[in-house]
Amino acid sequence: MIVGFVGAGGIGGYYAGLLRRAGLDVRLLARGEHLAAIKERGLEIRAPGDRWVATLEASSDDEILGGSDYVIVSVKGYSLDEVGPGIAKAAKAGAVVVPLLNGVEAADRLERLGVPRTAIIGGLTRISVARVSPGVIERKSAFDKVTIGELDRVPRERTTALAAAFAHAGSSVQVSDDIGLDLWRKFAFIVSLNVVCGLSRGPIGRVLSSERGRTLLTNTLREIVQVSRVAGTSLSDAEEAQLTSELFALAPAMEPSFLWDLQRGGPTELDTLAGAVSRMGHAHDVPTPIHDVATAAFEIATQPRS
Repeated sequence: MIVGFVGAGGIGGYYAGLLRRAGLDVRLLARGEHLAAIKERGLEIRAPGDRWVATLEASSDDEILGGSDYVIVSVKGYSLDEVGPGIAKAAKAGAVVVPLLNGVEAADRLERLGVPRTAIIGGLTRISVARVSPGVIERKSAFDKVTIGELDRVPRERTTALAAAFAHAGSSVQVSDDIGLDLWRKFAFIVSLNVVCGLSRGPIGRVLSSERGRTLLTNTLREIVQVSRVAGTSLSDAEEAQLTSELFALAPAMEPSFLWDLQRGGPTELDTLAGAVSRMGHAHDVPTPIHDVATAAFEIATQPRS
């Protein structure tokens, strides 16, 4: 099995290193200082109680994806258009494309970029991982879970084969029978977290410490749930209650990576997260006042200063 990775940051770099250690032929599309370090020293992976260096093929030329059985896409949402042509070329040559991106629109965006929809498997991860320096990836969480599933919910061997590869490499993996619903669950969780932490410019504990903050969080989640019910994948009342419980149980120091990007002045995944909720709400005449305000505020905050 040949697995190409588009995006060598935290998620892409970690799983590329994991699969390479398990003996798979892994090819990595990377660039800049990160690429130079990988070529010189290999890709160093750090995890709780574990550390290794993966030697793998890496290049800034998307021709490296040629011959891949699977292409894992793990760039930030704002970079997808840039790498789209290379992904489409690989898909048309026979590769199965698996986006591990935040948001619920990745498959639609890939299709618009020329990737046949039949070539796409839905996917998501639950992991805390980051590129800490050129050529070095660190997994900070004790957990590492990959969920993949067919968009049309028809079981196929290509999905179970990829799941088996992840499992063999040591990752916790699940084949979903409704990946669309799983994507919306994660979307609702991370967007709610991003919005309230972004607006408060601090960790979730600051939000949860006051009644107004808790109300803001529950109302932010409720807007996403209402949008889901007109956008084709409905989150139930029970799922809303479960997500609320999970958000309220977060460690007080928890900060989403969106907040770090916002504090650095961007770029951020605003358009695929809070911006997407606002956009979909307007398209379906569902009021999303919190996401409208948050989208405007975050957009203003990341504009270049004159």
